[in-house]
Amino acid sequence: MRTWLVRGATMAVVHAAAETLRTDFGVGHPTSRTLFEAITLGVLVGVAAVWGAVDRWREVEDAGRAWLIASLVAGWGGAVLGVIGKSVFVDQSGVADLGSALTGGAAFTALLVLIPAAIGLGAGNWIRSTRVSGDEPEDAQRGGPTRSAPRA
Repeated sequence: MRTWLVRGATMAVVHAAAETLRTDFGVGHPTSRTLFEAITLGVLVGVAAVWGAVDRWREVEDAGRAWLIASLVAGWGGAVLGVIGKSVFVDQSGVADLGSALTGGAAFTALLVLIPAAIGLGAGNWIRSTRVSGDEPEDAQRGGPTRSAPRA
């Protein structure tokens, strides 16, 4: 299965579930929803960032392009699944809410996947480079015998 499809579909389901839970919590607890929304946002960002870092660390081929396409799939898929989830579990949301979900909501979700995944890819690259340099002998890290002596 294509790399971007797995990431996009998974992130769409995660974002739709988070949106449904956030809306349900906001209906039940309108005064204390700010903390819950912040925690939910942190979890969503963390999932994409950690998965991106693991992809780079595992040296997944063409991970940047896969995450770009996956963010678009997650945006549109999460928007549709979020409207379905809210209409089934929370309130009587319907087709009228689909327009705003497929424009602004999908764009926000795509960015909420793409930016943390890009940061995760960078972090994974840094982790991989420190792991590789940690495997080198100590002389190679310091410059070893090929380092020239300082001039007087």
